[in-house]
Amino acid sequence: MSSERKGPAKKPNAREEQPDETAADDAKKAMAGKPEDDDSKEESVPKPEDIDSGAEETEEGDSGEEEQKTARKKKGVVAPGLGGGLGILPKISLMDAMFIFIPIAFILEFLKLQAEGSGGEDTVNLLSAGIFLTSALGIIPLAGYMGRATEELAYHSGPGIGGLLNVTFGNATELILAFSALRAGLETLVKASLTGSIIGNLLLVLGLSMLAGGAKHKEQKFSPKAAGTYNSLMAMALIGMVIPALFVSTGGTSVTVENVSLGVSVILLVIYALAMVFSLHTHKHIFNPLAEEESVHALWSRKKAMLVLALCTLGVACMSELLVGSVEASAKFLGLNDLFIGVVIVAVIGNAAEHSTAILVALKNKMDLAFNIATGSSAQIALFVAPLLVLVGFAIGNPMNLAFEIFELAAMGLSVAAVIMVTQDGESNWFEGALLLAVYVMMAIVFFFHP
Repeated sequence: MSSERKGPAKKPNAREEQPDETAADDAKKAMAGKPEDDDSKEESVPKPEDIDSGAEETEEGDSGEEEQKTARKKKGVVAPGLGGGLGILPKISLMDAMFIFIPIAFILEFLKLQAEGSGGEDTVNLLSAGIFLTSALGIIPLAGYMGRATEELAYHSGPGIGGLLNVTFGNATELILAFSALRAGLETLVKASLTGSIIGNLLLVLGLSMLAGGAKHKEQKFSPKAAGTYNSLMAMALIGMVIPALFVSTGGTSVTVENVSLGVSVILLVIYALAMVFSLHTHKHIFNPLAEEESVHALWSRKKAMLVLALCTLGVACMSELLVGSVEASAKFLGLNDLFIGVVIVAVIGNAAEHSTAILVALKNKMDLAFNIATGSSAQIALFVAPLLVLVGFAIGNPMNLAFEIFELAAMGLSVAAVIMVTQDGESNWFEGALLLAVYVMMAIVFFFHP
């Protein structure tokens, strides 16, 4: 009888008709990987372990960057894609596509200058409205890449300096917008944009994050200690803004209220510096719950990150100038007041990148990170951006005080109270998010009809 054998290669028929003992010996040698003949065929057949190791080396070389991206996603870092890999048009993201609004804004500005020379007021107002909308939309992708570049620099700089970079440039867009408006003498718009950033982060961003995350995960948890600290910071900042308004209501003059605002601003900046030491050094374990996860590396070089940050900062400054220059004519054409434009439109545009990031990490069940983004940004606006603008205003000859309107103060106070009520237990759900959004919509309606 013939005996069939499984080996690395098929043998001639003559070998298949060997006696049983010879077949058994050959089978043992084949299993040992050392057949007596046909050495060339043995070399041509790869061993299983060689195939596995080769595949592992190939996959390791090809998937290095993909593993880094996956790790970044696990840490809750969300950044816009750069054209799906620079030049692959089908993979361009929505944020990348919004760069088209930047040249459109400049074209409309050129047409507006031509129309001003011909004396067509209606045409000028229409073009101003177009400039306002296109420049506002053009700021969104620039702000997104500013955040991405800041994150990349943070990875290069280590946790300490990296955290400082994140908190410093986290609200750079709002600061540039407010500075442009302050330089143009639009103090009402500056205060309105600050108010809108604070209540927008506390109610709109946090509300959308809780709603989206709660709809997917039902119940989400976050650190009640971190929430309590941020709520305390917001309460302290609110006190600092109420004091100048109370001083004005009791008969304080414009000169003295500016001096009061200067003193309060210095104290708020000191509190902000202490908060940075507290959150980034002495008690960083409370505010960085993801720090113990696997370490990841930057995807951009330091030089590229610095270049992108510089270019985007310049772009935001240019778009801010166009936006501020078209506010008054746009408000007249659209029938909107400066308060609504600052509180709702400008504030939402300036925080668009943070809005999307907080919602996406909440969908990944990282409510700690989403809460830190929303409330941390509000605290930074109140404790750093607002007092810094007061100091800058005095330096450039356009002084600004911290005496906000009564309804602006009421809106900020009610927002802080609402957040404290829904976050005191360290848990969130979609219904609590819906409540925060309802409060925001009610305030937006009042600002729309505000005289």
